[in-house]
Amino acid sequence: MLENEITTRATALFGVVDGINSLLIKWGISPTLAEWLDEIISMSLLFLIAYGLDLITRFILHKVVGKLVKFTKNKWDDIFVEEGVFRQIAHIFPAIVFYLSTPIALKSLFWINLFEKGALIYIVFVIIKAIHVASKAMSKAYSKSEDYANKPVQIIFQIISVLAFFIGAISLLSILLDTSFATLFAGLGASMAIIILVFKDTILGFVSGWQLSSNDMLRQGDWITVPKYGADGNVEEVSLYSVKVRNFDNTITTVPPYALVSESFQNWRGMQESGGRRIKRSIIIDMTSIKFCTSEMLDKFRKIQYLTEYIDSTEEIIRNYNEKNKTDNSMLVNGRRQTNIGIFRAYIQKYIENHPEVNHEMTTMVRQLQPNEKGIPLELYFFIRNKDWVYYENVQSDIFDHIMAVVTAFDLRVFQYPSSTGAPYTLYTE
Repeated sequence: MLENEITTRATALFGVVDGINSLLIKWGISPTLAEWLDEIISMSLLFLIAYGLDLITRFILHKVVGKLVKFTKNKWDDIFVEEGVFRQIAHIFPAIVFYLSTPIALKSLFWINLFEKGALIYIVFVIIKAIHVASKAMSKAYSKSEDYANKPVQIIFQIISVLAFFIGAISLLSILLDTSFATLFAGLGASMAIIILVFKDTILGFVSGWQLSSNDMLRQGDWITVPKYGADGNVEEVSLYSVKVRNFDNTITTVPPYALVSESFQNWRGMQESGGRRIKRSIIIDMTSIKFCTSEMLDKFRKIQYLTEYIDSTEEIIRNYNEKNKTDNSMLVNGRRQTNIGIFRAYIQKYIENHPEVNHEMTTMVRQLQPNEKGIPLELYFFIRNKDWVYYENVQSDIFDHIMAVVTAFDLRVFQYPSSTGAPYTLYTE
């Protein structure tokens, strides 16, 4: 059927070639040699025409269009020019002309079939490359858009590129094997297991990328932590095959997208978008230093600005309770009494509540945790307004510097392991 079609087209156009053939015979060249020469000359002219058309279309699409896009408000067309999308498209038109004009230059069905296949293969390659370059350009354009800058749109365009390569490969096989595209595509169903195995990472990347994007689990610029892969930094790129993370030591870690879906990772975006960054740290108090407060201790603690009102109001509550229950005050263990650790905890609470760097609209709490072999952990839980890492660490250090310095004023000791210097205690926190 293909040969009949080619024969019909060639017969209608042989008149042009016969003119060259007759001219060569008229010049005294033998008919056999003239038949070879007219095909060579015609084919050479066809290549020159195709090359000339390529130059013209490249000039129009790349140069002229390149100047016109500068006057538009859209940014995507400028990126198309920068990435050479129009230049790739320009190669298609000469190839189509070459394909359609092959029967004009040649009489041999073998050479017609060969050159037409070559032209079709070239057209398929150019289209695949044009789609690939256009996908990269669109990905770049969307990454510069404010609405899509933080979304992993690159995955979508990479999928388009992969599909273009896949369909292009089937098209090339159908051209080489003289088989229809539909028949060849249907025949691939039997080899689906092999195809899935070959494109396993692509399929997993596509599914994972879609989940990450649709559920807004990950954006470009997010600070994430993936301990299994040693990643702790900002997301620079989300692609079909990997998530590129620039760690804070400027090293690059690549994480498979499906690992972020199938396993856990920590995204700090919620903290960055909230009103503060959390501090959750404990100091461990030596239990042997905890005691009931005497009158002398209470008089001393009243001089601390943050504690005056607290001690007076608490003493009033305790006095009323003890009087109501007729408590024997000769023993401190009877009734209710204030302790140095309780007053210390109240001091820290007041200190944090009055600290200018603490976000007072968020949770602020000082609590005791479960005692252990090291002592009683006293945990501070609050949020710093400024979420910048360096500033946050400095504020956190300043707060705990102050707490460590005042702990002895409450007749308390911070737990320590015995040191080789002979000092009785070494400050210990966790």
